[in-house]
Amino acid sequence: MSIALQCRKWLSPFSEDIPPLYVVTPRSSTALHAAALHPQPEEQRHCEVNQRAEQSWLGSAWAAGFVWTLYPFVDGKTGFEMCLSQPHWIVLGRIMTAVHNARLPAALAERVPQEDYSPRWRTRVRAFHNQVQQNRSADPIAAHLAAFWLAKRDEILAIVDRADQLAQALQQRVVERVTCHSDLHGRNVLIGANDEVTIVDWDEPILAAKERDLMFIGGGVGGIWNNDHEAAWFYQGYGPTEIDLAALCYYRYERIVADIAACAEQIFGMQGSVEERAKGLGIINQFLPNNVVDIAHRTYDQL
Repeated sequence: MSIALQCRKWLSPFSEDIPPLYVVTPRSSTALHAAALHPQPEEQRHCEVNQRAEQSWLGSAWAAGFVWTLYPFVDGKTGFEMCLSQPHWIVLGRIMTAVHNARLPAALAERVPQEDYSPRWRTRVRAFHNQVQQNRSADPIAAHLAAFWLAKRDEILAIVDRADQLAQALQQRVVERVTCHSDLHGRNVLIGANDEVTIVDWDEPILAAKERDLMFIGGGVGGIWNNDHEAAWFYQGYGPTEIDLAALCYYRYERIVADIAACAEQIFGMQGSVEERAKGLGIINQFLPNNVVDIAHRTYDQL
C-alpha cells in the first residue's frame, strides 16, 4: 500500500531549457520509483526515464508499514468531474504512446510485475457464486447484492468463463509487453487549470500488452468514456496501431471480474461501514446499457 503526501508547490526536476510537457510521478516503491517520463520529438515515438529525477523532489521511504511518497500536487479536475475535450483526448493519446514506448533500464524493468493472467479473481467470483446459491443473508445490503447476483447468475458465469477462455488463449501467444499504467480510468486523469493533462495513481504499473491500458478507452469504466468519437480522438494522438481484440476483450472482462470480486468481499464479508458497503452496490450499474459489461460483450462479439 502507498500513501501519497501531496505537495502543493511544483518543483520541476527539469532544466529551464527543457520545459516538461507532462510528468508522471509513480507512487510504488516496486516499480518506476522516482522516475519522470520525458517526451521526445513525436516522430521518435518513445520516451526515456529521466534519471535526474532521482535527486529531485521525488522520493519515497518506508515508515510504519507503509510506503510514503512525496510528489507534486496536481490542482485539477478528474475525468469523472469534467468531460475531456478533443485536445485533451489527443494529448492523452500522445502521453500513452510515450508510456508504452518507454525504454526502462534493465534493473528497473526487473522490478516491474509482468502480466501472468492470474485466475485469482475468477476463482474468488466462482466461490462467491456458490456461496450466493447456497446461503441467505439477513443483512439487507448483502441480500440486495445476492438477489441481483441470482438474477444475473448466467451472465456473471459467462463473464468469468470468457475471461478464462481468453486468458488461456493469450498465454499461448508471444505478446509484446510494454510499460502499462494498468488503471487508466477517468479518476486517474486530471485536467489542470491551463488544460494540462496529468496521469496519476501509479501504484501498480505492469509490463503487459498495450491493451491493458487501451481497454479503458471506449470501455465505459465508471459509466463514462463510452463514446466512439472520444476513442477516435484518443487514437488521433496515440497514432496508428493494431489492436489485439482478444487481449482488449480479456482485459475488459477481467476488470469486471475483479470489481465483482472486490464488491463481494466487501459486502458479503461485512467489511467497512454501512455507508461504504451500500456504496459497493454500485457494481449493479456496470450491467446498465453502454456500461462496462455491455461494452465487453460487444467487444467479444467482434472476435
